[in-house]
Amino acid sequence: MRPVRGLSGIVAAGTVVLMLVVVGTAVIADRRGFPGPGGESVTWHVVAAVIAVAAQMYSDRHRGSAAFSGSAVVFIVAGLLLWTQWWS
Repeated sequence: MRPVRGLSGIVAAGTVVLMLVVVGTAVIADRRGFPGPGGESVTWHVVAAVIAVAAQMYSDRHRGSAAFSGSAVVFIVAGLLLWTQWWS
């Protein structure tokens, strides 16, 4: 179960990094008067990062199927974020 939790930790950290990039891009674009990611995209990234980090913390504090469930939530949330905000 440790490899799954480790991989989901990497994915959760990547989700946080994506959130920081999108928020930073939105701030810079707004200050310079360029179009950037809208409020909806920023909101999606912030919510996904919060959920992923919370699920990862839950996964790290539990064992067995509970830990696997937390890791699965991280993968699902990251997948939904990538699908809805980056690929489609």
